[in-house]
Amino acid sequence: MDPKEKTQRLGSIRTRIALLYSVLLFGLASIVLGVIYLSFSQSLSDEKISQQNIEIREDELQKGESNQSEEIQEFILFEEKVNQNAVEQLRNYIFLALAGLLLISLTVGWYVAGIVLKPIKHITFAAREISATDLSKRIDLRGPSDELRDLADTFDDMLERLDKAFRNQREFVEEAAHELRNPLAVLRANLEVVIADPDSTIEDFATAGEVASRASDRMGKLVDALLLYAHHERPDLQRTDLDLSELVINTVQDFQAEAKSSGVLLESECDSHLKVLGDPSALRRAFANILSNSIRVSEKGKHIFVKAGSDKEMVWISVRDEGPGLAPEDSEKVFDRFWKADEVSAREAGRSGLGLAIVKNIVESHGGKSTVRSTKGVGSTFTIWLPRLIKG
Repeated sequence: MDPKEKTQRLGSIRTRIALLYSVLLFGLASIVLGVIYLSFSQSLSDEKISQQNIEIREDELQKGESNQSEEIQEFILFEEKVNQNAVEQLRNYIFLALAGLLLISLTVGWYVAGIVLKPIKHITFAAREISATDLSKRIDLRGPSDELRDLADTFDDMLERLDKAFRNQREFVEEAAHELRNPLAVLRANLEVVIADPDSTIEDFATAGEVASRASDRMGKLVDALLLYAHHERPDLQRTDLDLSELVINTVQDFQAEAKSSGVLLESECDSHLKVLGDPSALRRAFANILSNSIRVSEKGKHIFVKAGSDKEMVWISVRDEGPGLAPEDSEKVFDRFWKADEVSAREAGRSGLGLAIVKNIVESHGGKSTVRSTKGVGSTFTIWLPRLIKG
């Protein structure tokens, strides 16, 4: 055996458990046997048979019977010798028993430690088989519900979260690559056509340049949205106590000009003292994304109603528009990454499809949720729900 492996085995937790078990068992046995030995020795010295005989002899002397003190003395010496031999034999037996017990306790301790640590070996073996590219395997430890079972279940839960995170990451990369591929394909195709044609004129190159400029603008907006989305996935964003009513009022005022230019009437009704714990800039961006989206889909002369209030546990902001609305199946997808109701118009406008996904990301990072209620041809109501800050 390699010296390093030998050192590791000697310092293993199984060895330490076996030694601890052996030391505890040996110590308890030593105490018990020591008490027995002392009690036995004390009992022999306190209750000698000769003491009883001496009392009998004294009674006989008082009655006038003959007594020989030499016989009594010899009897006492004989008894002391017998008692001493008995005590020495008991001590020898105790030492032999302790030596045997030490060996037995080490053996039993090693065996018991192996049984106790067997689930640990199963967990270790399973963990070694799991890699970053395949997190589908689980420990799935069977047996009684004890500390080791809790450890294995906790490890399985962690693997589930990691597996979900890796899947989301892969999906995000694939979706982002797909969204970037379209403007890149347009840009490349137009440039290749105009370059490959020997009869291309200055006007052809100018047209291709305009197409390339629009494609690069779309890619730039998408990259900015991707960076923004990734930024709000960070868990270390600053949280402060803030009044959401002020944020809503200020944001609505900021969007009045945009709503007016689109011919949309923007109205608001907001309760006061809507206290939450959050990042002001992130929450404003979430609300602004919903508001901007509602203004974009609303026709001239339509209304957008913004309301904010609270109940005992939650603070909410709702934005109700009179836009085209959503089909029931689309209402479940509206917060998905890169989802667009109209792919063609979204591509022409350079929209990334991340606006509402960013809303969902921001709200969930604050412990809240985002919902939508929509009727096709009537309009939609988007609502942000955030935990209310209750100071004790």
